[in-house]
Amino acid sequence: MESSTNLTHEIHLSSQEEAVKLLGKNGELRRRIQEETPVRIVDRGSTVAVIGSDTDAGMVRQLLDEMLVAVREGHTPTLSDVSYALGEVRNRRAENLGTVLGSVPSVLRRDIQIKPRTHGQARYLDAIKRHAVTLAIGPAGTGKTYLAMAAAVSALLNKEVNRLILTRPAVEAGESLGFLPGDLQEKVNPYLRPLYDALYSMVDVERVQRFIEREMIEVAPLAFMRGRTLGQAFAILDEAQNTTVQQMKMFLTRLGEGSRAVVTGDITQIDLAHGTKSGLVEAQRILGRTEDIAIVRLNRSDVVRRQLVQDIIEAYEMDDRARDAQDAAVHPADVDEP
Repeated sequence: MESSTNLTHEIHLSSQEEAVKLLGKNGELRRRIQEETPVRIVDRGSTVAVIGSDTDAGMVRQLLDEMLVAVREGHTPTLSDVSYALGEVRNRRAENLGTVLGSVPSVLRRDIQIKPRTHGQARYLDAIKRHAVTLAIGPAGTGKTYLAMAAAVSALLNKEVNRLILTRPAVEAGESLGFLPGDLQEKVNPYLRPLYDALYSMVDVERVQRFIEREMIEVAPLAFMRGRTLGQAFAILDEAQNTTVQQMKMFLTRLGEGSRAVVTGDITQIDLAHGTKSGLVEAQRILGRTEDIAIVRLNRSDVVRRQLVQDIIEAYEMDDRARDAQDAAVHPADVDEP
């Protein structure tokens, strides 16, 4: 018999298949929730019972309710989904999470089988749909480049644009391009490899090659954009924290009629020479109130690679805060003597 201090919340299911998706194959999702919260989850066939204190059981009930919405829209929850949902429930931000996980935004094609995994990613895709230019700023693993590529590929396949322009600044991280072997294309290809990888994960290699041969897809270093006007194109500027102010202005002013651009970057990972201003940092300051430009800020709660990546980002953020506090103690702000 359960303790009188515990309550039982029941979730009614339509089938055993729903129970398997909701609790995980072999119950791995249920185990993760029980490890993270002081509740018991019991599979009773047509119902799932959550047993615990009113606060804890109610929180887990809300989490499972949202996961069930996603399941009924065709999504199979993962351990990453559960970890994210737990954080959102604890911070009282779980509303509509099931719809976010289960639905495919209209800016994406269903056949590329990519969906947002967090509220932040859903806001990002909505911004891409509604604005001509979107700046996406956030740490590694938040899907900045991958989701931009998915939106761009969708626009191309839907014939909303005539071509894709994928570009990055070729910042020389400690070695000169001039000393690398090969011609110019071979020298810059290592910088562009992540863009090719994202592209090939969505469209088969032969089709990509045909698009490249027909100049419907162009993957090139940022310097190649100078002097051009990009009409009816979807342009992605990746690793934009490593652009100079002049490069960023040059890129944004290339856009012609019917074009869209997504600019992605992590302003904590700037590799420019000391004293050089980042084009992305300045763009978010200068363009914040410009019509038809959206600025989306993702954070570690939007990291979907794996929990370890979130933990690494959090550890570095904590270290930065500790260093700032130490510097403030050693070098206090000047105060005028009375």
